Amino acid sequence: MVRKKIDNRIRILMENNVKLNQRSMFVVVGEKARDQVVILHHILAKATIKARPSVLWCYKKELGFRGHRKKKMKQFQKKRVGNAHIDEDDPFMMFIASTQIRYCYYSETQKILGNTFGMCILQDFEALTPNVLARTIETVDGGGLVVFLLHSVSSLRQLFTLTMDVHSRYRTESHSDVIGRFNERFILSLISCKSCMIINDKLDLLPITREILAIEELPSDIDTKSTTLQELNDLKETMRDTQTIGSLIDMCKTIDQAKAVLKFIDAIVEKSLKSTISLTAARGRGKSAALGLAIAGAIAFGYSNIFVTSPSPENLKTLFDFVFKGFDALKFEEHVDYDLMQSTNPDFNKAIVRINVFRDHRQVIQYIHPSDANKLGQAELLVIDEAAAIPLPLVKKLFGHYLIFLSSTINGYEGTGRSLSLKLLTQLRQQAAVTAATSDSASEKTSVTSGRTLSELTLEESIRYAPGDQLESWLNGMLCLNVTDIPRIMSGCPKPDSCDLYYVSRDTLFSYHRASESFLQRLMSIYVSAHYKVCMEGRISRRSVEAHLTRGKRASGDLIPWTISQQFGEPDFPSLSGARIIRIATHPDFQNMGYGSKALEILENYYSGNFLSLSDEVVMDEIEPYTDKVDDLSEEIKPRSNLPPLLLKLNERPHEQLDYIGVSFGLTAPLLRFWKRAGYVPLYIRQTPNDLTGEHSTIVIKSLLEEANWLREFNLDFQNRFINLLGYEFKTFAPSTCLNILHLKVLKFQNKDLGTDSLRLLMSPYDMKRLSQYAKRMIDYHLIMDLIPNLARLYFSHKLQIQLSAIQATILLGVGLQHKTVDELASEIDIAPTQILGLFAKIVFKISEHFQSLFENEIMTRLAVPEYANVEENLADLDEELKEAENKIKARQAEDAQFLLEQNFSQYAIKADDEQWEEVLQAEPGNKKKSINIGRKLEVEKVDVDALIKGLESGKQKFKKFDKLKTKGIKKFKHRFK
Repeated sequence: MVRKKIDNRIRILMENNVKLNQRSMFVVVGEKARDQVVILHHILAKATIKARPSVLWCYKKELGFRGHRKKKMKQFQKKRVGNAHIDEDDPFMMFIASTQIRYCYYSETQKILGNTFGMCILQDFEALTPNVLARTIETVDGGGLVVFLLHSVSSLRQLFTLTMDVHSRYRTESHSDVIGRFNERFILSLISCKSCMIINDKLDLLPITREILAIEELPSDIDTKSTTLQELNDLKETMRDTQTIGSLIDMCKTIDQAKAVLKFIDAIVEKSLKSTISLTAARGRGKSAALGLAIAGAIAFGYSNIFVTSPSPENLKTLFDFVFKGFDALKFEEHVDYDLMQSTNPDFNKAIVRINVFRDHRQVIQYIHPSDANKLGQAELLVIDEAAAIPLPLVKKLFGHYLIFLSSTINGYEGTGRSLSLKLLTQLRQQAAVTAATSDSASEKTSVTSGRTLSELTLEESIRYAPGDQLESWLNGMLCLNVTDIPRIMSGCPKPDSCDLYYVSRDTLFSYHRASESFLQRLMSIYVSAHYKVCMEGRISRRSVEAHLTRGKRASGDLIPWTISQQFGEPDFPSLSGARIIRIATHPDFQNMGYGSKALEILENYYSGNFLSLSDEVVMDEIEPYTDKVDDLSEEIKPRSNLPPLLLKLNERPHEQLDYIGVSFGLTAPLLRFWKRAGYVPLYIRQTPNDLTGEHSTIVIKSLLEEANWLREFNLDFQNRFINLLGYEFKTFAPSTCLNILHLKVLKFQNKDLGTDSLRLLMSPYDMKRLSQYAKRMIDYHLIMDLIPNLARLYFSHKLQIQLSAIQATILLGVGLQHKTVDELASEIDIAPTQILGLFAKIVFKISEHFQSLFENEIMTRLAVPEYANVEENLADLDEELKEAENKIKARQAEDAQFLLEQNFSQYAIKADDEQWEEVLQAEPGNKKKSINIGRKLEVEKVDVDALIKGLESGKQKFKKFDKLKTKGIKKFKHRFK
């Protein structure tokens, strides 16, 4: 084996950073890059005064060791202390056997949060993501080493167009080409890192980073003390005579950490059960250590039940280490004053889950999973470490009547506190009447609420490494992690109507030019502070849609087309072309001033074709593929010069032909109001909440075409589903939010009354009677609660023609569809229960009256005279019919009269004179002589008198009946067609 002298600059870089307590980074290029890890670790171990550096080895799926080497490595891991045979001629096996190595998949890097290593090895470059980079690199302490292993590249320029694993998420049927810009920016950023060396697998330096080639060794007596060290020493000296507190302050490494521990101890001594102290900082600032010392102080002050939670027990390694260091400072002895318990779960690597203290009385420090909030009934102190990696709903459930210490890392990448700082802490501040008190270095703000007292602490000075660490500056700049402090704009602002929207060239934005970098940093500072770029979707063939739907699966990307197609079983919708808005970012100083709405309006006009384009072709962002073969030792890497302008006016590029614009967001009341005000229609709400934020993903769409019947039909079907699910998955929604989802001004639905036949299927006569009785306040409302769900469904399905106020509709929705009690509804809408019952009675009265009118109209319809087309003609016909009937009756009467005239009635004449008539008329009432004797016997012709009388009576009745019918009929027709 030929020995080769290693470039001395490699050793100088490591030793200089060890003296400065800063980190070094090496990028090793070549097939044998892994073999150089042994040499780099050996140089690092000789340069450090501490114990042999531990190693974090991260990879995608396979380590890539050869078969026999991988087998022996597993044996050495099991028998590291035993008598396992070690091949001393194999340096790599010696390295494996003698070094503490933590192997970790990239997919499980969240488990290493809170741990510290001396060396970090990152292989499988194609599997790297910004999240993985930030998690892994920040676990390395000062003087440590970060190593990237690049195997199969002969030149770094090949990495510019390397296909990354994450690209598969964005590759769709209509957009199969994914342009990767992160790799180019990553390689270009290495040039600016003064603590980075790029070497090949023979440990030769590549002349890419010119500044590092002239590195010189630092003197051994260099002063690396921090300017705040004297302030920390003064504080320690002041607190030295204070029992318990002085011992814990002596363990602190920075003045920020010491002040944080003092704040924790003050809250512990005060024993307030309604206090929350949040500790936020970047990685390596000593948050976990400060919490561990605070827990030791709580034990010293007599707290009996202390609970600790984090995403995994493995994240609490540093915290429990400093609990034990605090115990040592307080003269606690293991097995005498306390003992510990380790997890038996093999996935937790024997992590500590419980500490039993029995020095004065029974005390316990217990780990619980974040979902076990029900175990906190007897808690006095709850410590939440790495809170940003815990789903926000679980963090909220952990709050209770006990002291809470909460810590998290806040930066601009996933799982580092943006959700925590933007949502949880913001909600706690909004509940308060804010009073502020600032601290010079700890940036302390106190908000006193009617419920809890929130104190916010921030640690600025790093503990893992010294201030000015070059690796931290490189990582923050490359991933835009230091953009949380947004520069304030002191000048005035223009009106939203006078503003324009510009198209940003992504090639130029990520080119790593100085001007582009400045613009990118400002852009990201707005992104991380906003609540919500545009993504093209759709144009999927019907064959692909049907193939995926039959298998119950969908391809990656195209979120809105696939989701809507699955929800409604519509294979034609994905063929439409659409754009999905991912984020609308507004500077915090100009939020809620109309700028976001104006930008959205301009974007809609642009895609609707309302801009006159001055160009004929759509500007596409492209990266020229690397084809030239350049020796890696002589190639020069620098930002490209032939780039398009950074900003383009919208009339300088033609628009894409779109059918709709959509957006997917976490459902909140303010966001829903914003998108509804812009004319967007909800079509989908996910039934299960997001694991991190606890919000339900919502899709709203706005059609860019005038005729879009599919949007109305989809929304109507969505409303019916949403109404049926309000009593299940959506029961926790605020009633006002649900009402806002169902009430749309863009799509106006006309209420159509339910027929009485359909109403009889839903409600029996007894149900109608109960409803009427409650409307008259004759029974209690409990007797009609079984009817309210059906009534609410009828109203919100637009099948009742009644008008309810907003508060009445909210009550009907909450009680009828969400099945909430009156007390629950009263607490949510902030109205007294008695007022709710009064409004509820008015609702039932309106519905009961409406049902009564439906049945009355049905009866009137059955009894009503048929309608005629021409009223005047029909009335004339009626008069003719009545006159004809009248003439027939008169003719019959004339015949009867003529018959009587033709009869001989002389034989019936009474022959008497006036004296006889006078005598009879003047006779007394008791006199029997009241008749006149005609003096002869009459011969009467036999006549059918009965038939005669009957005919006369019949004619008389028929005449009266026709006369009455005529009068009544004319009045009714005139009234009906008035």
